[in-house]
Amino acid sequence: MKAIRIYEFGGPDVLRYEDIPEPQPGPGEILIRVIAAGVNPIDWKIRSGYMPGLPLPMIMGLDVTGIVEAVGQGETSFQPGDEIFAKVSIGQGGYAEYTVTSSTQAAKKPRSIGFVESAAIPTAGLAAWQSLFDIAGLESGQSVLIHGAAGGVGTFAVQFAKWKGAYVIGTASSKNAEFLKSIGSDEVIDYRNQRFEEIVSNLDVVLDTIGGDTFERSWKVLKPGGFLVSTVVSIPEGMPQKYGVRAKTLMTQADGRELAQIAAIIDEQKIKPIVTTVLPLADAKKAHEMSESRHTRGKIVLRVAEDPR
Repeated sequence: MKAIRIYEFGGPDVLRYEDIPEPQPGPGEILIRVIAAGVNPIDWKIRSGYMPGLPLPMIMGLDVTGIVEAVGQGETSFQPGDEIFAKVSIGQGGYAEYTVTSSTQAAKKPRSIGFVESAAIPTAGLAAWQSLFDIAGLESGQSVLIHGAAGGVGTFAVQFAKWKGAYVIGTASSKNAEFLKSIGSDEVIDYRNQRFEEIVSNLDVVLDTIGGDTFERSWKVLKPGGFLVSTVVSIPEGMPQKYGVRAKTLMTQADGRELAQIAAIIDEQKIKPIVTTVLPLADAKKAHEMSESRHTRGKIVLRVAEDPR
């Protein structure tokens, strides 16, 4: 089968498109014939050496959607022919024509959308869901500021927060303002020309997907007891206590049950994945270069095979 692997950490040039043996499912696992694979910032961070202890060579990618080809011993949750999506473990590889994953990491894909759109969901969708609900406990009537609202995690977070009944504020460039309002933002702050801390205050939740100065300035806009969740920055010791708030760094967990919840909301037409770029698997290098620019709207997806429907 074809796959994208790395033999060393480095820039996009270390990505190799090559033939490797097809994997086989073990007990409790499923073999997926991959139709599409999502691209996430964690992919190029892993490729560049962000987690240097990982074994090489490694198949890249975490997000897949496709069709169950076979099931391992004792696996009863899925059957061959099921259309599924999943966040697979690091090294199992989503950038491949076939991959295996634990059945607990997968769910039936949304019925109302195609494979390409479904591939955009797992990591970004789970990151937004777990940040807002599992960690921050966002509730109807509360307020949330989402940094990087037009990005992969941000577009899901905006829609989830609006679905929950929260008041949603997003930071983005002015060119994305109308787009963000169309998917649920009540306000959009142009980060290039406005300082969010001069516009908003007393917020219940801040979701930071940017880091750096944006993260540092976010403490002061929270109300006492508010929650700052970052997908990119470790929380400095003592900082939450200094501001009288709570804070946590997200480590996104693969969770088939939460993916099933997200699929149900999508099928109710409450939210939708935002896919702006679709490339063939062989163009993984280009996909990484685009993702690393940090200026893409929504998600990038690699098409591995044609949609069989």
